[in-house]
Amino acid sequence: MKNLLVIAAFIFSGIMSAQEVKPVFEKEGDLVKGTFYFDNGEIRQQGFYKGGKLHGEWKSYDASGKKIAMGQYNKGIKTGKWFFWKGEQLSEVNYTDNSIASVTTWSNKSDVVVNYNNN
Repeated sequence: MKNLLVIAAFIFSGIMSAQEVKPVFEKEGDLVKGTFYFDNGEIRQQGFYKGGKLHGEWKSYDASGKKIAMGQYNKGIKTGKWFFWKGEQLSEVNYTDNSIASVTTWSNKSDVVVNYNNN
């Protein structure tokens, strides 16, 4: 019986590691598009690299495929407006030199807008 349990454990671990989803990298001009997946096959993150650094638009998704974040990188540095969705809330985060300059948050549940400036 003990040997049967050991064999079953090895088979189960082999099946689990065989289902591991590896990222996919595709060349698009002078950029490399990276797509990272959840174990269920849904896209986790997708974006571009240039010279080995994050560059251009990046998007993140939850395990059900719903977009939860979107923004821009410039040679590995977060820049410009980033958007983050969480339930009924949308946050706009403005980055300057890879640092948060301001945050504005909206909610579908109210007409309230909260604005945080890092000045």
